[in-house]
Amino acid sequence: MRLSDKIALVTGGSRGIGKSIAIRLAHEGADVVIHYNSSVPHALEVSAEVEAAGRRAHLVQGDIARVNEVQRLVAEAVAHFGRLDILVNNAGIERKAAFCEVTEEDYDLQLAVDLKAVFFGTQAFVRQLRAANRTGKIINISSVHEELPFPGFAPYCASKGGVRMLTRTLAVELKGTGITINSVAPGAIETDINRAQLADPRTRDDLIAKVPLSRMGRPEDVAGVVAFLASSDADYVTGTTTFVDGGLTWFYEEQ
Repeated sequence: MRLSDKIALVTGGSRGIGKSIAIRLAHEGADVVIHYNSSVPHALEVSAEVEAAGRRAHLVQGDIARVNEVQRLVAEAVAHFGRLDILVNNAGIERKAAFCEVTEEDYDLQLAVDLKAVFFGTQAFVRQLRAANRTGKIINISSVHEELPFPGFAPYCASKGGVRMLTRTLAVELKGTGITINSVAPGAIETDINRAQLADPRTRDDLIAKVPLSRMGRPEDVAGVVAFLASSDADYVTGTTTFVDGGLTWFYEEQ
């Protein structure tokens, strides 16, 4: 197993892509700290699946829109397992609104969860690694919308563009530490967030028509790439974004 005896923290690990990541890392040999915000039943379900894979699980609740909660999350994970080797910044939200209708409250919440929490969670993780003189892996779950425009979701795009540049900048700033940082950018992945929207056959068919691999993505598709980036197989990979989108980002068709 590629992650034998590693300790991983997955934010937003109780549902969707985060759930699949937590379970995949466990099957790769890692013990997993599962962060969740409010869904206790879902968190317990993921914990049970991690333990069924023969690994240890630990649940931590927290509102990562608040910096002190992000810092507590990392500190509690380290206190429970003694260290952290892998951080997966997965938690995120997505709010739709026309640009002229976006409120300051909505903007602040979007950036707090999708960018500020990534920044300060990574900072807390790197501090504990450097204090122990250890290496580690950071994987940010970004989006194809760090690259592609997404009308109606301007704050979301701004946050994911920020994640892209944070990933690249820290890859350079962490020079000499042995700590790697990479992003994974999912495309059309079917999760709880978009399942209602995709229930409309026309919407679903229109989206799939833009995907060269001709299907919706699954959370497991993302989790496999995260497992690779968290492993020693990716020791010479840092500062990159891997698109898991079935070819959607670079789709082009002559009309």
